[in-house]
Amino acid sequence: MKLNIRLAHREDCADILKLIKELAVFERAPEEVILTVEDLERDGFSENPLFQCLVALVNDAIVGIALFYWRYSTWKGSTLHLEDLIVNESYTSKGIGSELYREFVRYAYHQDVQRIEWAVLDWNKKAIDFYKKSGADVLRDWRIVQMNKPQMRNYLKVLSK
Repeated sequence: MKLNIRLAHREDCADILKLIKELAVFERAPEEVILTVEDLERDGFSENPLFQCLVALVNDAIVGIALFYWRYSTWKGSTLHLEDLIVNESYTSKGIGSELYREFVRYAYHQDVQRIEWAVLDWNKKAIDFYKKSGADVLRDWRIVQMNKPQMRNYLKVLSK
């Protein structure tokens, strides 16, 4: 198995979306993905991209991704947020996820960021154990808060009354 990891190109977006949908099935929320190939092309490969992505290729086929973007910490400064690290189910347990993770950490380090961060589902014990083993802190005292588009609309309606 010949593994190659590189930054994604615009023409990789269909394969990236396929892996995102595969992750949504794993995370028990396949209906939540509303993203399109066109969204990925616009948001990742325009003049001011909103994300970057590493792709893992085996025999020239994309089998994994690490999608990330820049953030800024008021305490630490520049930060990279790893949104998702995904490996096609038929390629798990072959070290591809570890290589993608290592390449993301290497990329962040060379970008001179002060911190990298990501979220992990509390039931994904395999991932939590992997991150702990790598030396990362899995914080228990912070909760992720999200508001989707309908929730934003409802909140703004309440405020305007």
